[in-house]
Amino acid sequence: MRRTLVGALIASLLTLGVARAQGSAPAQSGPDLGALAKQSQNPVANLNTIPFQWNFYSGGGLGAQSMSILNVQPVLPLPLNKNWLLVSRTVIPFVNIPGATGERLQGIADIQQQFYFSPIGGGGIIWGVGPIFSFPTSNQPATQTGQYAMGATAVALKAGEVWVYGAIVNNLWKIAGSDANKPINTFFLQPFVNYNLPGGWAISTSPGITADWQAKSGQQWTVPLGAGFSKVTVVAKIPVNVMLQYYGNAVRPDGAPAGLVRMQFNLMFPVTK
Repeated sequence: MRRTLVGALIASLLTLGVARAQGSAPAQSGPDLGALAKQSQNPVANLNTIPFQWNFYSGGGLGAQSMSILNVQPVLPLPLNKNWLLVSRTVIPFVNIPGATGERLQGIADIQQQFYFSPIGGGGIIWGVGPIFSFPTSNQPATQTGQYAMGATAVALKAGEVWVYGAIVNNLWKIAGSDANKPINTFFLQPFVNYNLPGGWAISTSPGITADWQAKSGQQWTVPLGAGFSKVTVVAKIPVNVMLQYYGNAVRPDGAPAGLVRMQFNLMFPVTK
């Protein structure tokens, strides 16, 4: 756990340093919490963020045991010109999983890097497309793939007065690395729906639907169903978005967990004009 927290802190500080170099700053007094909430729900917004997403899995194939994954996901928008924005999103997963003999295994899993090219002021539908990469950084045999993977990722959304809804979709394929494990060929779809309430509150759902195309028939899909809520507030003059959600896996492979509690804490650094 100590290594998890240290790693998360290092990633956060590095991203914050770059974000400030790009001209971001903590919000001033009296920010518009509703506007910040809707910005935080847009994956390709011109907003520097450092999300800490903690996923706690239990039940199903885990039995009486549990596992957790802390995803540190710094997001950095980089304006290319007056028409295009490049959004960099890194996913650094720290895992805590049960071992075969009852011990707890802690470490880092494979890191993902995503890039989205998104038009600035493109109209009613906001979108972004780009490449996604996976690197064999895992230091635990249970999560090691030993493979480099690459694919395409895309996002599209609509932001109204109270509703923000859309989806992220990507697929990864192995391009190099070890042949000891089955080759990476994984699909990810995350629809998201947010209903915004006054004061920075929102009711939301954002299930991560996955498929492993290399798995046997009937063992490929994981389909969670659930929802939760979020609240944007200000802590030490820095806007933060706090979220709590629960999902049950309506479809899952044998041995997969039955449920997921997700807690997320987003530090937000609005870009100064």
